[in-house]
Amino acid sequence: MIAQGAHNLDVWSLVSQAGPLIKAIMLLLLGFSVFSWGIMAERMRRFRRAERESEKFLEAFHEGGGLAAIHDKTKKLEWSPIADIFRAGFREISLNPPPEGQALQGIHLDAIDRTLRKNATVQASEMERSLGFLATTASATPFIGLFGTVWGIMNAFRGIGASGSATLAAYAPGIAEALIVTAIGLAAAIPAVIGYNHFLGRLREFDARVDEFIADFIHRVQGRRS
Repeated sequence: MIAQGAHNLDVWSLVSQAGPLIKAIMLLLLGFSVFSWGIMAERMRRFRRAERESEKFLEAFHEGGGLAAIHDKTKKLEWSPIADIFRAGFREISLNPPPEGQALQGIHLDAIDRTLRKNATVQASEMERSLGFLATTASATPFIGLFGTVWGIMNAFRGIGASGSATLAAYAPGIAEALIVTAIGLAAAIPAVIGYNHFLGRLREFDARVDEFIADFIHRVQGRRS
């Protein structure tokens, strides 16, 4: 009897014997977890490529030389947000040059600054893409798991009522079922919290580097003549 009871309380047995609602909650939590891990893997690759190519671009930018020469070096840097910001600024200068012989200043610098910051906002939005789902997973899945927990405990009390006695065999399956849902909810939420905070920190570093680059770019073109 003890061996049979232990077998019935096996995790997979409890999952397979769970009611339709509990199974639906488990599948929902599993879906959150799978999508979260997929997003974290994709964003990790994206951030690594962006940071690697941005380092290459910044090296070329700080080496000096003309803007056209730097622009040519950025053509293969398709994943660098900072290189893309530079290309936006270069296009603005090319399309709206100052009168011949005059330095870039005043209205021209304001237009370049607006173009750079507008593109920086676009790049930041792309880098943040899908991170909202991680935040949703981190905040929602514990409560979804809690709902499953409450439902499992209710099933445990129904088991007690149906059996007419508060024995371990009556309420243990419902309690175990409830704890499994809780564990799945936490297993989905914890990695999402860690991943979201990790990428948020890297985004802050990205924003700081972009601000520094925009200041350097404006300073470089401030005395440029057409």
